[in-house]
Amino acid sequence: MTQAASPAPRVGLFVTCLVDLFRPSVGFAAVKLMEDAGCVVDAPAAQTCCGQPAYNSGDRDDTRAIAEATIEAFEEFDYVVAPSGSCAGMLKKHYPGLFKGDEAWEARARTFSDKVHELISFLTDVLGVTQVPAKAAGKVTYHDSCSGLRELGIHDQPRKLVASVKGLKLTEMADADVCCGFGGTFCVKYGEISNAIVEEKAANIAGSGADMLLASDLGCLMNMAGKLKRQGSNIEVRHVAEVLAGMTDQPPIGGK
Repeated sequence: MTQAASPAPRVGLFVTCLVDLFRPSVGFAAVKLMEDAGCVVDAPAAQTCCGQPAYNSGDRDDTRAIAEATIEAFEEFDYVVAPSGSCAGMLKKHYPGLFKGDEAWEARARTFSDKVHELISFLTDVLGVTQVPAKAAGKVTYHDSCSGLRELGIHDQPRKLVASVKGLKLTEMADADVCCGFGGTFCVKYGEISNAIVEEKAANIAGSGADMLLASDLGCLMNMAGKLKRQGSNIEVRHVAEVLAGMTDQPPIGGK
């Protein structure tokens, strides 16, 4: 008897606000990577923000309302995947606490959060992807975004896939695991401190000798790209998903 093939995993893509508004190509790259790995991917139209800005500002009522809508929009999927460690961290680590003690919602929130993954971690840790067929040229360096690294344990996964891109050489910057200064609302509340942090980060990026900077959080990338551009740097800044998917026809983040 021939064993029936397992159905393709159904993935709900959590696009994120910044990808939707500023860099849709990251969403398309995420879809390509997951479809190439055998997934069926959809992006529910009902999704909105993950609620992190409200959560970080102490507004639990609005955060919970957003969380309820998000859970309902994604409950039908086998997995929920976001091309952002920050948003994935919010969905996975903080949603359950919003509903603690609520008989109607706590179990739903935990079931939902258990399905949530950051994109690169999902490809490597869940789907077992070890390489991609993409090609590029030059030296790249990688920034570890705070939420992805500290909340979700993402460090080796993107480096392994970047190393499989033909023509790329990965060179580590100093303090790759140190914050870039974005921090969501932090950069708005504490602009001078944020600028001092990103100035040091930009020096480390330049010191790596890389032609291109990669990371997996668009907020961090926009922050670093802005500083590099203001300094007159020619270093390209891209979301790692775009490079892994071979979709580098778009101008780099921040423009040339």
